Amino acid sequence: MLVCRNSKRQPWRAGHPDMATPRPGNPVRGSTTGRPLMAALDLFGRRWSLRILWELHAGPLGFRPLQKRCDDMSSSVMRQRLTELLDAQVIHQLPDSRYELTPLGQEARHALGPLAHWAGRWAATIDPQGANHTDDQSAGRVSHPDTVGDGTPERDSAD
Repeated sequence: MLVCRNSKRQPWRAGHPDMATPRPGNPVRGSTTGRPLMAALDLFGRRWSLRILWELHAGPLGFRPLQKRCDDMSSSVMRQRLTELLDAQVIHQLPDSRYELTPLGQEARHALGPLAHWAGRWAATIDPQGANHTDDQSAGRVSHPDTVGDGTPERDSAD
């Protein structure tokens, strides 16, 4: 029988108990305090979590359409993130299997508006020539998630 001598558990791997859905009151990545803000930062700091939140702002989407909107992210990562967001009660699954934001998820999406405004000002400060590519004027009111305030495509997709 072949035995792997270096089979230590790796907490950063999906499915490991340390990668459970962050919850206020429990230690999370980067903090042992259990503060709600730290749990939220852990949840939304996971790759693709904010993108899923962003893509669901316009309404419910099924797994495959959501996957397409998220640049064809891998199915396994998508399932993991959806499971975490479901467990965190940020999204819920409809009887027809589509996903949509819960009221908490909608609040989180709206809470990102001030950060989007700040990011636009930051971009204009760092690169005044690229300032016209910000969505500072329309944070939270973008007509299509892959466009900025003036309707032009974003430079880079969020992940």
